[in-house]
Amino acid sequence: MCGIVAYTGNKPASPILLDGLRGLEYRGYDSVGMYISGYGAFRTVGTVQNLADSLPSSLFGTTGIAHTRWATHGPPAHKNTHPHTDPTKKIWLVHNGMIENYQELRDLLEKKGNVFTSDTDSEVLAHLIAKEYEVEKKLSDAVSSALTQVRGSYGIAVIATDDPETVVLASLGSPMAIGVKDGEYLMASDITPMRRHTSNVVYLKDGEYAVVNKAGYSIYSTDHRKMTRKPKLLQKELEEFQTTPSHSHSMIKEILEIPSALENAARGRIVLNEGNTKLKGLEDYTPELRNIDHIVIVGCGSSYYAGLIGKLLIEDYAGIRADVAYGSEFCNRPILNAPSKTAFLAISQSGETADIITALKQAKRVGMLTIGIVNVVGSTIAKEIDTGVFNHAGPEIGITSTKAFVSQLEILTLIALFLGRLRGISQARGAELVMEVQRLPDKARSILAKRDKIKELAEKYLGYDDFLFMGREYNIATAYEGALKLKKVSYVHAEGFPGGEIKHGPIAMINEIFPTIAIMPSDSTYSAMYKDVEELKKLHGGILAIATEGNLDVRVLADDVFYIPDTKHCLTPILANIPLQLFAYYTGILRGFNEEKVRDTVKIFAKGN
Repeated sequence: MCGIVAYTGNKPASPILLDGLRGLEYRGYDSVGMYISGYGAFRTVGTVQNLADSLPSSLFGTTGIAHTRWATHGPPAHKNTHPHTDPTKKIWLVHNGMIENYQELRDLLEKKGNVFTSDTDSEVLAHLIAKEYEVEKKLSDAVSSALTQVRGSYGIAVIATDDPETVVLASLGSPMAIGVKDGEYLMASDITPMRRHTSNVVYLKDGEYAVVNKAGYSIYSTDHRKMTRKPKLLQKELEEFQTTPSHSHSMIKEILEIPSALENAARGRIVLNEGNTKLKGLEDYTPELRNIDHIVIVGCGSSYYAGLIGKLLIEDYAGIRADVAYGSEFCNRPILNAPSKTAFLAISQSGETADIITALKQAKRVGMLTIGIVNVVGSTIAKEIDTGVFNHAGPEIGITSTKAFVSQLEILTLIALFLGRLRGISQARGAELVMEVQRLPDKARSILAKRDKIKELAEKYLGYDDFLFMGREYNIATAYEGALKLKKVSYVHAEGFPGGEIKHGPIAMINEIFPTIAIMPSDSTYSAMYKDVEELKKLHGGILAIATEGNLDVRVLADDVFYIPDTKHCLTPILANIPLQLFAYYTGILRGFNEEKVRDTVKIFAKGN
């Protein structure tokens, strides 16, 4: 995924654009560029700092557009770096999204004599707008006319050299917003760059375009009707979103914020004396939720694994059949149940995951009730769903999800209980669960207080290049997630499996240089997990166990043990994931990798340009 930021106002644009690009760098970092009216384009392969180092000192233009790229159409190269222009260099454009018919449009333009200098679909947009600009003579009309010829998704910011203080935006399937502040306008594809500059934001809806200059902004519908839309106040986050001087990386900062994230997810949502949860968004749809007999949970990456745990929670507490689908696969499968009795539950930290957005739109088309668990207020998914629950975890900048993932698990617990109470589970059972949910933040703090022990374990296991993670029931997904974290952050080969499945193939991999991380809390799965680990121990593979405090028996079996506090069986993934996140972080750092520049990975994985 890529990031866009633009500015027009009374200050030099380049420092503001650079600051915005740094805030967006988690969305892409293989190349970066900007266009400043009156000064031209500046582009470089690499990071935002590379661009900053290459800029001239005397850039005083007060209007500009900028972009940080994650390559999809065309490799990372100077010629593919945004902003893009047309042969006359009158139009300058930055683009997020994917133009599905770009090759068809490119062929048509080439027949008319246009010469392209990049491999991207985005350059086609610049050429197309320039052609329309020759006819329309007004940039907003040219943009609107060009986009009628496009199939696909886009978020764009465009400047014409003969109207240098005007920026035209457009959005379809890729968000754009305008931050408003006393004659200044900061535009972006993500609210992150706006937070230090303004709390007043206007969001474009799908199919709309906007004209922004120093005099103000105007928003228009597809059929050119002027829309009236006042700015909304950005929700104030409880934590600063930037890495503080005391934390060298966002990932460790955000792991340490897990206790606060758990408190925020539950704040005002627990009714202890009723053994219930108060989820206002869901309460508004109580009749529909009583009627459903099937829930489809859709996620990508870590959110998919959260969904696997959510499935068990919903089935155990609400008695509703639940299935989990990858966002990228949902639209490829038939909807087997009656849509009116099926709810669609999207899980996305960012609220901008393209595959989940596509799946969500499909669910809405067939008449499903759509629910979301989203961290970013004002995101596309947050706006599209019928109802949902916000994480309130604060901005998560680290490439790999940590506090938001754990927060998702807690919110899934609250939703499962809410649905269960609608279906008659007892007040006593509900109260038992929510009492334990309230204890989770302090239990998480006790784990984090022992993080030096995890660092020591990471140092001990640093020489191994292969790991097996395993668990049972609720912690099967913990094993999957632990393996994902380790390979994502440290580039170590890791695989997650159900404990009961190791004898069906994975056991063949185990030897003295292939250790196992076993998630084995003292619950109903412990006896079976013990036997699974015994089988691996015979093969001389090292064993690192994540076990419940007070369990001395496990020391006989495991080479190393990290203890987590006791909790309810269904809540163990919330606590067990914390040491696994720390283990992945320290392993990556000890191997010399930067967790904020994960190879071939961006924070929001969406169709890009």
